[in-house]
Amino acid sequence: MLAVVTGASSGIGAAFARKLAARGYGLILVARREDRRRAIAEEVGDLYRVRVEAMRADLTIETDRNTVADRIRREPDLGLLVNNAGFGTLGYFFETDVESQERMHRLHVLATVSLTHAAIANLFPRGKAGTGVINVSSVAAFAPSPQNVSYHATKAWMNAFTEGLATELAGRGSPVTVQALCPGFTLSEFQDVAGIDRATIPASLWMTADFVVEESLRGFDRRKLIVIPGWRYKLLVATMKAIPDRLIRWGSIAAVRKYRQKKS
Repeated sequence: MLAVVTGASSGIGAAFARKLAARGYGLILVARREDRRRAIAEEVGDLYRVRVEAMRADLTIETDRNTVADRIRREPDLGLLVNNAGFGTLGYFFETDVESQERMHRLHVLATVSLTHAAIANLFPRGKAGTGVINVSSVAAFAPSPQNVSYHATKAWMNAFTEGLATELAGRGSPVTVQALCPGFTLSEFQDVAGIDRATIPASLWMTADFVVEESLRGFDRRKLIVIPGWRYKLLVATMKAIPDRLIRWGSIAAVRKYRQKKS
């Protein structure tokens, strides 16, 4: 089978590429950065002796999204789509560059819609178990956070979208699996791009990309809809679900104020 992984040039995407190749999947690795994309493709292909194709695309651009979606829709050996491409920003919504916010929505929402539609249209008629879509969401989906408005909103949408798909597929008796992967702080370039100071995050909350992907694939094998890697984050999300929304908002505001005090 073949897996398509977006945002495959580093972090969780690169870990998915390695883990899926180790399982025998051929790969189409989609990313913007030419050098990193080709380096990962060559590394994985040489190590695991599987078919690997590096595909350049900026999924915030409609023509690129359509090109990747068309390829997914026509791929006869498609087994898995991993919608991993994403980024975060740090700052109050009304003070940030609106283009960065629009790009985030195009990438997290529009690209996920377009590519997932193509993948399910390909996979559903074949009705093969062990195939499906993994949408890389975040624990940020479960609680709003000032200075992180669009990221929270798009990841919350991603969870709801994935749950809706799972309901549709189950209602049609389809074995196609969908999953929302919701990691917490993961060691990657994500924090550098978002401008997050890693020193402000307790060491116990950091996870490796390899661990996150292993948990995702283990959950996918069991057809688990929502996967939250790490017992600390499972406990955190369970706690947040039990707390009234107004207290969650208050805690988020307090946390941001504390963070700003440390930075000043």
